Amino acid sequence: MTLLEAEGLRKDFGPVRAVNDVSFRLEEGRSLGIVGESGSGKTTIARMLVDLETPDAGKVLVDGRRRRNERLARAREIQMVFQDPYLSLDPRITVHDCLAEVLRLHLRPGRAEMEGRIAELLDQVGLGPREAGCLPRQLSGGQRQRVAIARALACEPRVLILDEAVAALDVSVQAQILNLLCDIRRDTGIGYLFISHDLAVVRYVTDDVLVLHRGTAVETGFTESVLMAPRHPYTRLLRESVPRPGWDPSAIARARRRLAQRR
Repeated sequence: MTLLEAEGLRKDFGPVRAVNDVSFRLEEGRSLGIVGESGSGKTTIARMLVDLETPDAGKVLVDGRRRRNERLARAREIQMVFQDPYLSLDPRITVHDCLAEVLRLHLRPGRAEMEGRIAELLDQVGLGPREAGCLPRQLSGGQRQRVAIARALACEPRVLILDEAVAALDVSVQAQILNLLCDIRRDTGIGYLFISHDLAVVRYVTDDVLVLHRGTAVETGFTESVLMAPRHPYTRLLRESVPRPGWDPSAIARARRRLAQRR
């Protein structure tokens, strides 16, 4: 079943076309990676999906229909986790109150039901009563990202967008969050749209991948197939840019110039 479908998305900022006729599908229970360099249009696509930007052309379908007109209803369908959880969390309220705020806004449970749901959400992301009483500044980066994920899950969305959600974390903490995300997807059937420039992370956590170059989709398919045997020169350039034994930055620079000359 198709959870999310984007058809012909386009977004211009003045003379710059940030996203150019991009289409993709996200199936139920699957994870789609969107990869590309900074400035390739990844985050602009995410912002259009959650109504932070308005497409100049194209449409977004959820469960085969256009997004709902009412803003809260649209927010319940698709939620987003940002790269820096400290900036996306209110520094003045505790973790408990952060989750309670979302539940009151979207689901309006009774008090007992709310407390039970908050405990359930915290347990789902590996946190407990101690963290519930903390302010964001009293938590580690990994704990704050877990709170951001719990907050996004609180309104029971169909799709979760993760925009460089582990990029700011230490490698060991990245692994914990990625494993957590895999467990949540397995248990709930939620669909993930995972935006990243890190091919190793994308390979671990996604089933399918879409490669963006200067706002245009240049390659798509099963993640393992695309990353193991890329067809497009830009996808090959991305893969070859990952440092490894025998890595030659000069060769990468030459390949980048050749690709630019093809445009």
